Amino acid sequence: MKPMLHIRDDHVAVTRTVILTAVLLLLVCSRADAQNQNNLSLTQIANELLQPIGFVAPGDGSRRMFIIEQPGVIRIYNIATRNVNATPFLDIASLVDNASNEQGLLGLAFHPDYATNGRFYVNYTRDPGEGDDLTVVAEYSVSANPDIALTAQTTLLEIPQDAGNHNGGDLHFGPDGYLYIAMGDGGGGDDEFDHAQDISTLKGAMLRIDVDGAPAVGDVLCGQVQNYGIPEGNPFIDTAGCDEIWSYGLRNPFRFSFDALTGDMFIGDVGQRLWEEIDFEPAGVGGRNYGWSCREGAHDFVNGNACVVPQNERTEPVLEYSHTFGCSVTGGYVYRGDVAPFHGLYFYGDYCSDRVWFAENNGGNWVATEWTTARFILDSIASFGEDEDGVLYIADRNDGAIYRINIVDPVFGDSFED
Repeated sequence: MKPMLHIRDDHVAVTRTVILTAVLLLLVCSRADAQNQNNLSLTQIANELLQPIGFVAPGDGSRRMFIIEQPGVIRIYNIATRNVNATPFLDIASLVDNASNEQGLLGLAFHPDYATNGRFYVNYTRDPGEGDDLTVVAEYSVSANPDIALTAQTTLLEIPQDAGNHNGGDLHFGPDGYLYIAMGDGGGGDDEFDHAQDISTLKGAMLRIDVDGAPAVGDVLCGQVQNYGIPEGNPFIDTAGCDEIWSYGLRNPFRFSFDALTGDMFIGDVGQRLWEEIDFEPAGVGGRNYGWSCREGAHDFVNGNACVVPQNERTEPVLEYSHTFGCSVTGGYVYRGDVAPFHGLYFYGDYCSDRVWFAENNGGNWVATEWTTARFILDSIASFGEDEDGVLYIADRNDGAIYRINIVDPVFGDSFED
């Protein structure tokens, strides 16, 4: 009879401690290596596009991405075949006013149940021929052909604009199933129309509406067209403000996103003269005042309206940079793809300088690192995109191109983005 093999409990404990320590050290080293920009590269996946300013996944498992062309066209890129369809998914160029750099077809969002109901939403500027433009948020539906949309439009919301700039324009459904709409302060300069600190206007604010609902008795709605409901919990329902507002004090939140894991919101708010900022909002926490035009970034704004927001009533940005490094921030995404050491890094850029940064949250203090080689490839960073696998992309407006961000695992040397 063979003797029984005995392992002492303390030996097991020591062994487990050694293994756990090794794993923790591996994770720490991997996290540090993730800061090495040599693990990042760009691959052009589409070109010859007309002012691409967005790249959106439909969430239906089809491995397609939808490209927003600013003049008013949406095209489909097939990830599997690596081709852009010759026929547009939707062409509304005849409706869109693209006269200035900040006008046009600016946003696209697919209903959370798009796979079954085929509904999606766009944000564009329109010239009614009676003066200033309108921001239009409209609903469309896909046809029997999944690659072509129906042309019939249902207008949900219209907002008159004061000038051709600061239209915001981005759209996203939040993890709560409601549609969030980024609105600029109405344009001009220095918040000349005094909108950003005024909750009786929809400008200079992040809006939240229920596309599946209808106005209820007692709702105070500020849209010129009002085909939507107000979600329970919108923070200004019981105040003398617009019920659609979720947060305010924004200048031109051209691009924002939700963290696919946590539901937290990141807003890239374009600055005026000196500072660009990224604002952070924990999931489900509305009612925030981001400070414009009393503040530009984390600084008093002294060139515009004489206003003060008490420190305990404003939310400061988590990231900012001066115009030494650029002139117009492009909000991005938190990486949640397959390369674990990069999880939680927030990628964003600057439209003018084409700098790209990735930032890490260190105990509430966000620290950014510049990806220095990216700006020698890119020409005008208009938007970031995220596919259903968490892979990130960059839309280059002036070059008419879309780039995939390739990330190599610093531990195993594999790229999961190819």
